Amino acid sequence: MLVSLHLPKTAGTSFLGLLESHFGERLLRDYGDRPLNRSPWQRRLRALRGSARNAMSSSRLAEFECIHGHFMPLKYRFLPGQNSVQFVAWLRDPVERLASHYHYWKRTYNPMDAGRLHRRVVEERWSLERFCLGPELQNTYSKFLWGCSLESFNFIGITEYYSEDVESFSQLFLGTTPPQVAAENVNEYRKRSDEQRFERYIDAGAFRSRVELHHGDDVALYRKALDMRSRRQQTTERDDAGVIV
Repeated sequence: MLVSLHLPKTAGTSFLGLLESHFGERLLRDYGDRPLNRSPWQRRLRALRGSARNAMSSSRLAEFECIHGHFMPLKYRFLPGQNSVQFVAWLRDPVERLASHYHYWKRTYNPMDAGRLHRRVVEERWSLERFCLGPELQNTYSKFLWGCSLESFNFIGITEYYSEDVESFSQLFLGTTPPQVAAENVNEYRKRSDEQRFERYIDAGAFRSRVELHHGDDVALYRKALDMRSRRQQTTERDDAGVIV
């Protein structure tokens, strides 16, 4: 079983396309929990209940080989046969992830199916500053990862290196070269520059510094994920060179 955590605005929809092409009907899409639209105790209780239910019986999951969606990974942390369960997630610069999330919610708002927090952001006309510096979305990664550590994941991809990392993931976990999957949910009106590898919504400055400070836990997680990626690359390079590690 592969459990794929889709953190908001980290290329999870594009990654879903890859998983769909590989697993087909053996893929379970789990988007019903909506952790960000629940209070801390509600989302944690829901994750704990799901974890207990899945630990006692996985018969309802027997027909699937991959689960992907917006959920707290604790929900699937203790599936029977843990040695055969692998976890994967993608992380992105937290400041850029926040700005991307804000613009995505503004341009895709539909009051008929939007969650409670999404409605507040649009209907109360939150500014980008209010969105980034309020308590509601503070340390989003940490909210999702409650009860789990980065070290409990078998693979952490970095969105800024998506093409390279999705190739590594495909070779390591799917035993194949990834097909060409179109990027999904991309902001078409975002300014682009051929001179920059990483396009930024928020340039360096006082505002970025304030956002990084406000989301210090997520910044620390992202930096750890970058270190994990660097070590993974070094290990792969040594293995490719035939060096015993």
